[in-house]
Amino acid sequence: MFGINGPEFFLLLIIGILVIGPQRLPEYTQKLANLVKEVRRMASGAREQIKEEVGIDIDDVDWKKYDPRQYDPRRIIKEALLDDDTKPVSSGAPAAVAAVAGAAAVGAGAGTATGPANRPERVVQVLPPGEAAPFDTEAT
Repeated sequence: MFGINGPEFFLLLIIGILVIGPQRLPEYTQKLANLVKEVRRMASGAREQIKEEVGIDIDDVDWKKYDPRQYDPRRIIKEALLDDDTKPVSSGAPAAVAAVAGAAAVGAGAGTATGPANRPERVVQVLPPGEAAPFDTEAT
């Protein structure tokens, strides 16, 4: 707790008791007890509010699954690169999804040197030597 070990905490407690004095000590202990009760009440209310909004119990969540230290970028990239992209579409999928998946599989092998067959060829305009490139003052 705050980097304070047992003997240091005990020393701070004794100094606090001496500074506060025996007359005001019961008053401050009552305030401390009320503060602890209020913090517990607020924590309980926050837990209930999260449970209502999220719909799950916080104790049931597997927090190890969300630990960012378990993710190794090298492993993720390796799995993504070795992953087979031609996964079959399930028979229960909508017809549009099946058609898109089929077209993607067909289009993947039908490409030319400039790109897939359904993409228009890129036209590059070459300006004559000495001519300035067009400049649009409203675009910048």
